[in-house]
Amino acid sequence: MISPVRLAIVIHGYYPRIGGAERLVGAMAPRLQENDFDVHVLTRRLPGTQSYERIDGVPVHRMPVFGPKAAASISFTAAAILRLLKIRPHVIHAHEMFSPATTAMLAQSLMGVPVIVTPHSSGPIGDVERIKRRFLGQQRLAFFRKRVNCFISISKDVDDELKGVGILAERRISIANGVDERRFSPVSANEKKQLQGKLGLPQDAPIGLFCGRLAPEKRVDLLINAWAYIRNQYQQAVLLILGTGSEEAYLRGIAKEGVDFRGPVDDVAPYMKASDFFCLPSIREGLSVAILESQACALPVVATRIPGNCELIEHGVNGLLFEPDQQDQLIEELITMSGRPEIRAQFGEAGRKRILEKYTLQRTVEQHIRLYRQLVSSNGSLK
Repeated sequence: MISPVRLAIVIHGYYPRIGGAERLVGAMAPRLQENDFDVHVLTRRLPGTQSYERIDGVPVHRMPVFGPKAAASISFTAAAILRLLKIRPHVIHAHEMFSPATTAMLAQSLMGVPVIVTPHSSGPIGDVERIKRRFLGQQRLAFFRKRVNCFISISKDVDDELKGVGILAERRISIANGVDERRFSPVSANEKKQLQGKLGLPQDAPIGLFCGRLAPEKRVDLLINAWAYIRNQYQQAVLLILGTGSEEAYLRGIAKEGVDFRGPVDDVAPYMKASDFFCLPSIREGLSVAILESQACALPVVATRIPGNCELIEHGVNGLLFEPDQQDQLIEELITMSGRPEIRAQFGEAGRKRILEKYTLQRTVEQHIRLYRQLVSSNGSLK
Protein backbone atom coordinates (compact mmCIF):
# COMPACT_ATOMS: atom_id res chain seq x y z
CA MET A 1 0.00 0.00 0.00
CA ILE A 2 1.25 3.48 -0.92
CA SER A 3 2.07 5.57 2.15
CA PRO A 4 1.21 8.35 2.45
CA VAL A 5 -1.63 8.45 -0.08
CA ARG A 6 -1.50 11.75 -1.96
CA LEU A 7 -5.05 13.03 -2.30
CA ALA A 8 -6.11 16.02 -4.40
CA ILE A 9 -9.47 17.56 -3.55
CA VAL A 10 -10.92 19.81 -6.25
CA ILE A 11 -13.75 22.05 -5.04
CA HIS A 12 -15.33 25.21 -6.41
CA GLY A 13 -15.04 27.17 -3.16
CA TYR A 14 -13.16 26.88 0.12
CA TYR A 15 -12.47 28.96 3.20
CA PRO A 16 -13.37 31.80 3.66
CA ARG A 17 -16.58 30.66 1.95
CA ILE A 18 -18.80 28.98 4.54
CA GLY A 19 -21.12 26.82 2.43
CA GLY A 20 -21.84 23.29 3.57
CA ALA A 21 -19.50 21.53 1.15
CA GLU A 22 -16.68 23.91 2.05
CA ARG A 23 -17.14 23.36 5.78
CA LEU A 24 -17.33 19.58 5.35
CA VAL A 25 -14.12 19.41 3.30
CA GLY A 26 -12.44 21.86 5.68
CA ALA A 27 -13.30 19.62 8.64
CA MET A 28 -12.31 16.36 6.91
CA ALA A 29 -8.99 17.42 5.39
CA PRO A 30 -7.01 17.74 8.67
CA ARG A 31 -8.40 14.39 9.86
CA LEU A 32 -7.24 12.76 6.65
CA GLN A 33 -3.79 14.28 7.17
CA GLU A 34 -3.71 12.64 10.60
CA ASN A 35 -4.41 9.28 8.94
CA ASP A 36 -1.36 9.21 6.65
CA PHE A 37 -2.84 11.15 3.72
CA ASP A 38 -1.00 13.95 1.96
CA VAL A 39 -3.97 16.19 1.20
CA HIS A 40 -3.99 19.09 -1.29
CA VAL A 41 -7.05 21.29 -1.85
CA LEU A 42 -7.46 23.01 -5.23
CA THR A 43 -10.06 25.76 -5.42
CA ARG A 44 -10.86 29.08 -7.06
CA ARG A 45 -9.05 32.14 -5.85
CA LEU A 46 -11.41 34.67 -4.29
CA PRO A 47 -10.60 38.40 -4.04
CA GLY A 48 -8.41 39.09 -1.03
CA THR A 49 -7.12 35.53 -0.69
CA GLN A 50 -3.62 34.16 -1.25
CA SER A 51 -2.75 31.89 -4.15
CA TYR A 52 -1.28 29.37 -1.68
CA GLU A 53 -1.52 28.87 2.06
CA ARG A 54 -1.85 26.15 4.66
CA ILE A 55 -5.10 25.97 6.59
CA ASP A 56 -5.06 23.66 9.60
CA GLY A 57 -1.90 22.14 8.14
CA VAL A 58 -3.53 21.41 4.74
CA PRO A 59 -2.04 22.97 1.58
CA VAL A 60 -4.65 25.05 -0.25
CA HIS A 61 -3.90 25.99 -3.87
CA ARG A 62 -6.13 28.76 -5.26
CA MET A 63 -6.47 28.91 -9.02
CA PRO A 64 -6.98 32.22 -10.86
CA VAL A 65 -10.26 32.76 -12.69
CA PHE A 66 -10.79 35.33 -15.43
CA GLY A 67 -13.74 36.75 -17.29
CA PRO A 68 -17.39 35.64 -17.42
CA LYS A 69 -18.64 32.24 -16.31
CA ALA A 70 -17.45 30.09 -19.23
CA ALA A 71 -14.05 31.77 -19.40
CA ALA A 72 -13.66 31.52 -15.63
CA SER A 73 -14.32 27.78 -15.74
CA ILE A 74 -11.78 27.29 -18.52
CA SER A 75 -9.10 29.33 -16.75
CA PHE A 76 -9.71 27.46 -13.48
CA THR A 77 -9.53 24.07 -15.19
CA ALA A 78 -6.35 24.89 -17.10
CA ALA A 79 -4.55 26.19 -14.01
CA ALA A 80 -5.78 23.30 -11.85
CA ILE A 81 -4.57 20.65 -14.33
CA LEU A 82 -1.09 22.21 -14.39
CA ARG A 83 -1.04 22.17 -10.58
CA LEU A 84 -2.24 18.56 -10.46
CA LEU A 85 0.58 17.56 -12.81
CA LYS A 86 3.00 18.99 -10.24
CA ILE A 87 1.27 17.42 -7.22
CA ARG A 88 0.98 13.98 -8.91
CA PRO A 89 -1.87 12.71 -6.70
CA HIS A 90 -2.69 9.03 -6.29
CA VAL A 91 -6.43 9.82 -6.30
CA ILE A 92 -8.52 12.90 -7.16
CA HIS A 93 -11.79 13.74 -5.40
CA ALA A 94 -13.98 16.31 -7.17
CA HIS A 95 -16.80 18.02 -5.28
CA GLU A 96 -19.58 18.97 -7.75
CA MET A 97 -20.21 17.70 -11.29
CA PHE A 98 -19.16 20.92 -13.03
CA SER A 99 -15.67 22.42 -13.39
CA PRO A 100 -14.25 20.34 -10.48
CA ALA A 101 -15.39 17.07 -12.11
CA THR A 102 -14.31 18.20 -15.58
CA THR A 103 -10.89 19.16 -14.21
CA ALA A 104 -10.53 15.79 -12.47
CA MET A 105 -11.47 13.85 -15.60
CA LEU A 106 -9.03 15.74 -17.83
CA ALA A 107 -6.30 15.20 -15.26
CA GLN A 108 -7.18 11.49 -15.17
CA SER A 109 -6.65 11.24 -18.93
CA LEU A 110 -3.11 12.61 -18.44
CA MET A 111 -2.13 10.74 -15.27
CA GLY A 112 -4.35 7.65 -15.17
CA VAL A 113 -5.36 8.12 -11.52
CA PRO A 114 -8.78 7.15 -10.06
CA VAL A 115 -11.39 9.88 -9.76
CA ILE A 116 -14.23 10.25 -7.25
CA VAL A 117 -17.08 12.73 -7.76
CA THR A 118 -19.45 13.93 -5.01
CA PRO A 119 -22.58 15.86 -6.10
CA HIS A 120 -23.66 18.05 -3.18
CA SER A 121 -27.20 18.90 -4.21
CA SER A 122 -30.28 17.42 -5.82
CA GLY A 123 -33.58 18.51 -7.33
CA PRO A 124 -34.30 20.93 -10.21
CA ILE A 125 -31.19 23.03 -9.56
CA GLY A 126 -29.03 20.21 -8.24
CA ASP A 127 -25.92 18.85 -9.94
CA VAL A 128 -27.55 16.21 -12.16
CA GLU A 129 -30.46 18.30 -13.41
CA ARG A 130 -28.29 21.35 -14.04
CA ILE A 131 -25.70 19.45 -16.03
CA LYS A 132 -28.46 17.95 -18.20
CA ARG A 133 -29.44 21.47 -19.25
CA ARG A 134 -25.93 22.66 -20.00
CA PHE A 135 -24.16 22.70 -23.34
CA LEU A 136 -23.16 19.12 -24.23
CA GLY A 137 -24.70 18.01 -20.95
CA GLN A 138 -25.70 14.54 -22.15
CA GLN A 139 -22.24 13.99 -23.63
CA ARG A 140 -20.62 15.03 -20.35
CA LEU A 141 -22.84 12.62 -18.42
CA ALA A 142 -21.92 9.83 -20.82
CA PHE A 143 -18.24 10.62 -20.29
CA PHE A 144 -18.71 10.57 -16.50
CA ARG A 145 -20.56 7.25 -16.70
CA LYS A 146 -17.66 5.75 -18.58
CA ARG A 147 -14.68 7.25 -16.77
CA VAL A 148 -15.51 8.27 -13.19
CA ASN A 149 -14.40 5.45 -10.88
CA CYS A 150 -16.87 6.23 -8.12
CA PHE A 151 -19.69 8.61 -7.26
CA ILE A 152 -20.46 9.34 -3.61
CA SER A 153 -24.17 9.64 -2.78
CA ILE A 154 -24.62 11.85 0.28
CA SER A 155 -28.37 11.22 0.38
CA LYS A 156 -30.99 8.88 -1.08
CA ASP A 157 -32.23 11.63 -3.38
CA VAL A 158 -28.76 12.19 -4.84
CA ASP A 159 -28.35 8.43 -5.27
CA ASP A 160 -31.70 8.15 -7.09
CA GLU A 161 -30.68 10.93 -9.50
CA LEU A 162 -27.34 9.27 -10.25
CA LYS A 163 -29.15 5.99 -10.85
CA GLY A 164 -31.58 7.80 -13.14
CA VAL A 165 -28.80 8.93 -15.47
CA GLY A 166 -27.33 5.45 -15.73
CA ILE A 167 -24.62 5.39 -13.05
CA LEU A 168 -24.31 1.72 -12.13
CA ALA A 169 -24.94 0.59 -8.55
CA GLU A 170 -21.40 -0.74 -8.16
CA ARG A 171 -20.03 2.74 -8.85
CA ARG A 172 -22.31 4.56 -6.40
CA ILE A 173 -21.16 4.55 -2.77
CA SER A 174 -23.41 5.97 -0.04
CA ILE A 175 -21.49 8.11 2.45
CA ALA A 176 -23.50 10.66 4.40
CA ASN A 177 -22.06 14.01 5.42
CA GLY A 178 -20.80 14.15 8.98
CA VAL A 179 -20.19 16.71 11.72
CA ASP A 180 -17.57 17.07 14.44
CA GLU A 181 -19.77 16.32 17.44
CA ARG A 182 -17.07 17.54 19.84
CA ARG A 183 -16.74 21.02 18.37
CA PHE A 184 -20.47 21.26 17.68
CA SER A 185 -21.91 20.31 21.06
CA PRO A 186 -24.56 21.61 23.48
CA VAL A 187 -23.80 24.19 26.15
CA SER A 188 -25.38 24.82 29.55
CA ALA A 189 -27.90 27.61 30.10
CA ASN A 190 -25.23 29.76 31.78
CA GLU A 191 -22.73 29.17 28.97
CA LYS A 192 -25.40 30.09 26.44
CA LYS A 193 -26.08 33.41 28.17
CA GLN A 194 -22.36 34.16 28.28
CA LEU A 195 -22.09 33.50 24.54
CA GLN A 196 -25.09 35.72 23.87
CA GLY A 197 -23.42 38.52 25.80
CA LYS A 198 -20.14 38.14 23.88
CA LEU A 199 -21.97 38.14 20.55
CA GLY A 200 -24.17 41.11 21.42
CA LEU A 201 -27.41 39.12 21.42
CA PRO A 202 -30.51 39.42 23.63
CA GLN A 203 -30.82 36.97 26.53
CA ASP A 204 -34.58 37.09 26.98
CA ALA A 205 -35.97 36.99 23.43
CA PRO A 206 -36.03 34.37 20.64
CA ILE A 207 -32.90 34.10 18.52
CA GLY A 208 -33.27 32.45 15.11
CA LEU A 209 -30.32 31.56 12.90
CA PHE A 210 -29.63 31.02 9.21
CA CYS A 211 -26.16 29.99 8.05
CA GLY A 212 -25.21 29.44 4.42
CA ARG A 213 -24.84 30.99 1.00
CA LEU A 214 -27.13 33.92 0.29
CA ALA A 215 -28.33 32.48 -3.01
CA PRO A 216 -31.83 32.42 -4.59
CA GLU A 217 -32.42 28.71 -3.90
CA LYS A 218 -31.92 29.27 -0.17
CA ARG A 219 -35.08 31.44 -0.02
CA VAL A 220 -33.68 33.63 2.74
CA ASP A 221 -36.10 36.37 1.64
CA LEU A 222 -38.98 34.14 2.73
CA LEU A 223 -37.42 33.83 6.19
CA ILE A 224 -36.71 37.55 6.49
CA ASN A 225 -40.31 38.43 5.58
CA ALA A 226 -41.65 35.83 8.01
CA TRP A 227 -39.50 37.21 10.82
CA ALA A 228 -41.60 40.38 10.92
CA TYR A 229 -44.41 38.30 12.46
CA ILE A 230 -42.07 37.07 15.21
CA ARG A 231 -41.03 40.65 15.95
CA ASN A 232 -44.69 41.58 16.39
CA GLN A 233 -44.85 39.16 19.34
CA TYR A 234 -41.28 39.49 20.64
CA GLN A 235 -39.95 43.01 20.16
CA GLN A 236 -36.32 42.06 20.91
CA ALA A 237 -36.28 38.89 18.78
CA VAL A 238 -33.24 38.59 16.50
CA LEU A 239 -32.71 36.68 13.26
CA LEU A 240 -29.01 36.09 12.65
CA ILE A 241 -27.88 35.74 9.03
CA LEU A 242 -24.41 34.24 8.58
CA GLY A 243 -22.85 34.08 5.14
CA THR A 244 -22.58 35.99 1.91
CA GLY A 245 -23.61 35.51 -1.69
CA SER A 246 -25.25 36.94 -4.78
CA GLU A 247 -28.43 37.99 -2.96
CA GLU A 248 -26.80 39.78 -0.04
CA ALA A 249 -27.52 43.34 -1.22
CA TYR A 250 -31.14 42.48 -2.04
CA LEU A 251 -31.69 40.76 1.30
CA ARG A 252 -30.20 43.63 3.25
CA GLY A 253 -32.53 45.94 1.34
CA ILE A 254 -35.71 44.09 2.37
CA ALA A 255 -34.65 43.38 5.96
CA LYS A 256 -36.53 45.13 8.76
CA GLU A 257 -35.68 45.59 12.43
CA GLY A 258 -34.47 42.44 14.15
CA VAL A 259 -32.53 40.98 11.20
CA ASP A 260 -28.81 40.96 11.93
CA PHE A 261 -26.37 40.25 9.07
CA ARG A 262 -23.01 39.06 10.41
CA GLY A 263 -21.42 38.18 7.05
CA PRO A 264 -19.06 35.23 6.63
CA VAL A 265 -17.70 34.13 10.00
CA ASP A 266 -14.68 31.97 10.77
CA ASP A 267 -16.55 29.76 13.22
CA VAL A 268 -20.31 29.23 13.15
CA ALA A 269 -20.35 27.03 16.27
CA PRO A 270 -20.65 29.86 18.86
CA TYR A 271 -23.61 31.32 16.98
CA MET A 272 -25.36 27.94 16.90
CA LYS A 273 -24.77 27.46 20.62
CA ALA A 274 -26.09 30.96 21.38
CA SER A 275 -29.25 30.66 19.26
CA ASP A 276 -32.66 29.15 20.06
CA PHE A 277 -33.37 27.50 16.70
CA PHE A 278 -32.00 27.16 13.18
CA CYS A 279 -34.04 27.71 10.02
CA LEU A 280 -33.31 26.48 6.51
CA PRO A 281 -36.00 27.59 4.00
CA SER A 282 -34.17 26.41 0.86
CA ILE A 283 -35.91 24.65 -2.03
CA ARG A 284 -33.11 22.10 -2.53
CA GLU A 285 -30.36 20.52 -0.48
CA GLY A 286 -28.19 17.45 -0.69
CA LEU A 287 -27.64 16.61 2.96
CA SER A 288 -27.32 19.92 4.76
CA VAL A 289 -24.13 20.34 6.77
CA ALA A 290 -25.71 23.33 8.52
CA ILE A 291 -28.58 21.14 9.78
CA LEU A 292 -26.10 18.51 10.96
CA GLU A 293 -24.07 21.13 12.83
CA SER A 294 -27.20 22.62 14.39
CA GLN A 295 -28.47 19.24 15.55
CA ALA A 296 -25.06 18.37 16.99
CA CYS A 297 -25.36 21.54 19.10
CA ALA A 298 -28.84 20.37 20.21
CA LEU A 299 -30.25 23.35 18.31
CA PRO A 300 -33.75 22.55 17.00
CA VAL A 301 -34.41 23.03 13.29
CA VAL A 302 -37.19 24.42 11.11
CA ALA A 303 -36.66 23.37 7.49
CA THR A 304 -38.40 22.75 4.19
CA ARG A 305 -39.97 19.39 3.50
CA ILE A 306 -37.56 18.34 0.75
CA PRO A 307 -35.84 14.96 0.34
CA GLY A 308 -32.44 15.74 1.88
CA ASN A 309 -33.98 17.48 4.89
CA CYS A 310 -36.45 14.66 5.45
CA GLU A 311 -33.55 12.25 5.96
CA LEU A 312 -32.41 14.37 8.91
CA ILE A 313 -35.66 15.68 10.38
CA GLU A 314 -38.72 13.79 11.50
CA HIS A 315 -41.50 16.34 11.86
CA GLY A 316 -42.56 16.75 15.47
CA VAL A 317 -39.76 14.49 16.75
CA ASN A 318 -36.48 16.33 16.22
CA GLY A 319 -37.65 19.40 14.30
CA LEU A 320 -40.39 20.99 12.23
CA LEU A 321 -40.92 20.84 8.47
CA PHE A 322 -42.90 23.10 6.14
CA GLU A 323 -43.64 22.96 2.42
CA PRO A 324 -41.23 24.91 0.18
CA ASP A 325 -42.18 28.55 -0.49
CA GLN A 326 -45.16 28.37 1.89
CA GLN A 327 -44.59 31.43 4.03
CA ASP A 328 -47.74 30.94 6.14
CA GLN A 329 -46.52 27.48 7.18
CA LEU A 330 -43.07 28.87 7.91
CA ILE A 331 -44.55 31.58 10.13
CA GLU A 332 -46.57 28.97 12.02
CA GLU A 333 -43.48 26.85 12.71
CA LEU A 334 -41.41 29.88 13.70
CA ILE A 335 -44.09 30.92 16.17
CA THR A 336 -44.07 27.42 17.68
CA MET A 337 -40.27 27.43 18.04
CA SER A 338 -40.18 30.96 19.43
CA GLY A 339 -42.83 30.44 22.07
CA ARG A 340 -42.23 26.90 23.35
CA PRO A 341 -38.84 26.37 24.99
CA GLU A 342 -39.86 22.88 26.14
CA ILE A 343 -40.38 21.84 22.50
CA ARG A 344 -37.01 23.31 21.57
CA ALA A 345 -35.32 21.28 24.30
CA GLN A 346 -37.10 18.08 23.24
CA PHE A 347 -36.24 18.50 19.56
CA GLY A 348 -32.67 19.50 20.36
CA GLU A 349 -32.03 16.43 22.46
CA ALA A 350 -33.52 14.13 19.80
CA GLY A 351 -31.46 15.79 17.07
CA ARG A 352 -28.21 15.42 19.01
CA LYS A 353 -28.97 11.75 19.63
CA ARG A 354 -29.43 11.07 15.91
CA ILE A 355 -26.14 12.80 15.09
CA LEU A 356 -24.25 10.58 17.52
CA GLU A 357 -25.91 7.50 16.05
CA LYS A 358 -25.44 8.19 12.33
CA TYR A 359 -23.67 11.39 11.34
CA THR A 360 -20.39 11.89 13.19
CA LEU A 361 -17.46 13.32 11.27
CA GLN A 362 -15.23 10.41 12.30
CA ARG A 363 -17.63 7.94 10.72
CA THR A 364 -17.65 9.94 7.48
CA VAL A 365 -13.84 10.25 7.45
CA GLU A 366 -13.36 6.53 8.05
CA GLN A 367 -15.67 5.67 5.16
CA HIS A 368 -13.74 7.99 2.84
CA ILE A 369 -10.41 6.53 3.96
CA ARG A 370 -11.56 3.01 3.13
CA LEU A 371 -12.76 4.16 -0.29
CA TYR A 372 -9.56 6.06 -1.12
CA ARG A 373 -7.32 3.17 -0.07
CA GLN A 374 -9.40 0.66 -2.00
CA LEU A 375 -9.23 2.69 -5.20
CA VAL A 376 -5.48 3.25 -4.88
CA SER A 377 -4.65 -0.37 -4.04
CA SER A 378 -6.86 -1.79 -6.81
CA ASN A 379 -5.88 0.70 -9.52
CA GLY A 380 -9.30 2.34 -9.53
CA SER A 381 -11.53 -0.71 -9.13
CA LEU A 382 -14.18 -1.06 -6.44
CA LYS A 383 -14.50 -4.83 -6.87
